[in-house]
Amino acid sequence: MDAHFTILALETSCDETAAAVVRGGRTIISNVVASQLDEHRRYGGIVPEVASRQHILALDAVVREALQPLPGGWNDIHAVAATYGPGLAGALMTGLNAAKAIAWIRNLPFVGVNHIEAHIYANWLLAGEQSGEPQFPLIALVVSGGHTLLALLEDHGCYRMLGQTRDDAAGEAFDKVARLMGLGFPGGPAIQQAAADAPGGVTLPRAWLRDSYDFSFSGLKTAVLHQIREHEAREASLQVGAAKGATGRRGSGPKSGGAPPVSQAGGPPRLSPAFVARLARAFQESVVDVLVTKTVEAARAYGATEILLAGGVAANVRLREELQRRAPVGVRVPPVALCTDNAAMIGAAAFYRFDVGRQDGWDLDVNPGLRLG
Repeated sequence: MDAHFTILALETSCDETAAAVVRGGRTIISNVVASQLDEHRRYGGIVPEVASRQHILALDAVVREALQPLPGGWNDIHAVAATYGPGLAGALMTGLNAAKAIAWIRNLPFVGVNHIEAHIYANWLLAGEQSGEPQFPLIALVVSGGHTLLALLEDHGCYRMLGQTRDDAAGEAFDKVARLMGLGFPGGPAIQQAAADAPGGVTLPRAWLRDSYDFSFSGLKTAVLHQIREHEAREASLQVGAAKGATGRRGSGPKSGGAPPVSQAGGPPRLSPAFVARLARAFQESVVDVLVTKTVEAARAYGATEILLAGGVAANVRLREELQRRAPVGVRVPPVALCTDNAAMIGAAAFYRFDVGRQDGWDLDVNPGLRLG
């Protein structure tokens, strides 16, 4: 493939409307992302119909902005790519249909890209800043809101799935636990911030699933819930005792009978910031420990030359640091802007699809449950 081969790529798998221009599979000419975070934060999570409508509203402006750095505009584009799965069906449909329409109108080749695979290829966009292009075999740890998996990469497009989550993805667990602790959405950054410089004192379990590279985080989420309920029960007991003591000292009011409200608002006591910080740290440590341990074991077992970290949770500083500290080989990690959903990673993955002669037809449909490999 010509190193000047330039791809316009679209990404609309979830709640980010993105368009990018990527040259030679490694050079980012532009990478534009319109976030819908404020639209969904009020609901505490992603609302599929809202996401689809926002993609329709934002897509035209995002594509136009992505093309601005090209002197020849559309004439400098050699191919078009878009995510076709996995993701939200309606969201995927907006970007895929737009990309196919652009390719058909301008008589350009088109290819659909696996969103999970694209996260891995975000590491190829770094190749110029590190010691050359990644050399196979590679171990990839993909950790995001919807996916957590370990894969062996033997060549471009040649993957062997080693393990994946049996229940919640790591990013999903971060979101759910943050909601339990009242930290809001999205959960990953909120828990990382709460855990920063927090003291120890809370220990949570690890689901090792021995003799397997699979992951499980639902039990950890339940353990957090139990810690919160026990903390609330202790706080409620202390408040009841304090209220009774105050009543006895005043010498007025009922000496016994119904318990006073647990809080002034009539609900459970609010979690103290110190408790939330300790619990956030314990949760983060548990997730990171399991992810890193299994990745390191896989790298040793399969003789990997490097480890590739990818996905939105790859932005977690603790995960990056611990993996780099414990890994037996080098670790590549995209910058934060390329960990979360973006279209530059779609363009990078698409380049290597075109490189082996792959193209897709106009009948390509979305595949919300698309798997890697």
